[in-house]
Amino acid sequence: MVETLPQILLNTAHSFPKEDLFLYKSQGKYHPISTQETFDTIRYFSLGLRELGLNREDKLILLAENGPKWVMVDLATMCQGGITVPIYTSLTPEQTLYIVDNSDAKLLVCSSPELWEKIVAIKDKLKKISTYIVFFDKRGSNILTFQQVLELGKKIDEKNPHLFKEMALSIKPDDIASIIYTSGTTGVPKGVMLTHQNFVSNVTTCAPLFQISEKDTVLSFLPLSHVLERMVVFCYLYKGASIAFAESVETVAVNLLEIRPHIMVSVPRVFEKIYARVMDNVLESSPLKRKIFFWAVKIGRKASPYRLAKKPLPRSLQFKYNLAHKLVFSKILERTGGRVRFFVSGGAPLSPDIAEFFYAIGLVILEGYGLTETSPVVAVNTFDAIKSGTVGKPIPGVEVKIAEDGEILVRGPNVMKGYYKMEAETQEAFAGGWFHTGDIGFLDEEGYLVITDRKKDLIVTAGGKNVAPQPIENMIKTNPYISNVVVIGDKRKFVSALVVPEFEKLEEYARFNNIPFQSRKDLVNNEEIKRFILAEIDRSTPNLASYEKIKKIALLEREFELAKGEITPTLKVRRKIIEEKYKDIIDSLYQED
Repeated sequence: MVETLPQILLNTAHSFPKEDLFLYKSQGKYHPISTQETFDTIRYFSLGLRELGLNREDKLILLAENGPKWVMVDLATMCQGGITVPIYTSLTPEQTLYIVDNSDAKLLVCSSPELWEKIVAIKDKLKKISTYIVFFDKRGSNILTFQQVLELGKKIDEKNPHLFKEMALSIKPDDIASIIYTSGTTGVPKGVMLTHQNFVSNVTTCAPLFQISEKDTVLSFLPLSHVLERMVVFCYLYKGASIAFAESVETVAVNLLEIRPHIMVSVPRVFEKIYARVMDNVLESSPLKRKIFFWAVKIGRKASPYRLAKKPLPRSLQFKYNLAHKLVFSKILERTGGRVRFFVSGGAPLSPDIAEFFYAIGLVILEGYGLTETSPVVAVNTFDAIKSGTVGKPIPGVEVKIAEDGEILVRGPNVMKGYYKMEAETQEAFAGGWFHTGDIGFLDEEGYLVITDRKKDLIVTAGGKNVAPQPIENMIKTNPYISNVVVIGDKRKFVSALVVPEFEKLEEYARFNNIPFQSRKDLVNNEEIKRFILAEIDRSTPNLASYEKIKKIALLEREFELAKGEITPTLKVRRKIIEEKYKDIIDSLYQED
């Protein structure tokens, strides 16, 4: 029975010998790395870390782009008994400094000259780091290259070939594997301590639910510093799937066609963009093609209840569905490589409309729910139990209950050990013996979990009405003219919104309608444009209660930015900062006419 992450590695090395365990792109094409080469690299690097003084419970900072080396360094650290502390590559030097210093890390691994510039900016303040390890050619008194560390470890392995396995098998399930700093939508980032048992319980439960096997090829593109992508990579290794790494988020569309994956895990923003792109192409096509498209989607939606219930389609519907697939669905699916068995969506709520659209065309998106503190999966839709508008049923071994105020409480082997050096916050999070998620939701009559919003994000209007902003925002973001939106209205008379337009589409609209503009500023201040966007919001939210409807909007000239603290690395909006930063604009929406 597998109980630790090093045991998963040893099992993979033994059970899944293959030539393409990893695939990475270099010089225009994908190159494979075998199971044996992967295992050797992890073994040598782990022994090299030992030689450099990384002892049990010592922390190693991992600041790197996604790729095979990221996973190798991570596993090498944990096989040594060390603790990996991953850092998002998108963080500023100041945010990086906080995590490095707070974690008490001893070693720091950096992948590129560009990321090294962030370290250079704070290096004088990093008093606890004894050694820097880089993936590129760099000289310095306490700087080693990845290859130099491998050479150190290889010499040790030659002298003592059993040492690595002895180290790996000495790791205990309750040992801390990683400290992951939360993105902090509501305050200072907290270091979430996750044990080997936390991760492994999630891996061994989720892998069978998703029916992952060594025959699968997967595309990995979410940051590995994100707990969801990290856990599913462990799942892939556990089942021997081949893992291909996308070059970047921007190249996912191209990499999908190159790799033709069976599985991909994503966040809703990516599915929103794919949906918007599909709808753009449809709306720009001929009237006949538009008619065929919407007919096909209608047929797909009619077929969905039968497919969800695993019942055969009536003969006439089956004929129409086959025709819809041939004329429309197959062309959309080809853009994903044509082999996708399913996608997984996590990290934030996915609009039910988008989930239902993809299901109707034959692309299954299994939406789930979890947090960094829960390693991460708490609940997920599966092939055997899928229900649109929910995040599925709690996974086996994990208990969920709803507090009196609607907060979701969780208990199980996947729940963190606590927050690093934050005893008071840990005790508060575990009040009453359950982990308090900070999310609001309910379990429906069939046991499916429905998320309504973040507890701290709920809007209470001046009239005492409760409004959950996230579902409204998700509906609005399906509109092709809108890139991002933040719903406002706490303690206010009515609900309003800050809107970031999809400027390329909006400029097309303005030119077509002879609306003059020289800049984005002209566009966002134009009253005719504002009326048009508000009408588009009304069109995208037809079923809202009157007190939930967006009454006024302000259009912003630019997207929310990570560097300005407006969004987290996982693209979640920091509402408090947005509301502070745009206070004057928001106040102007509520001034009496």
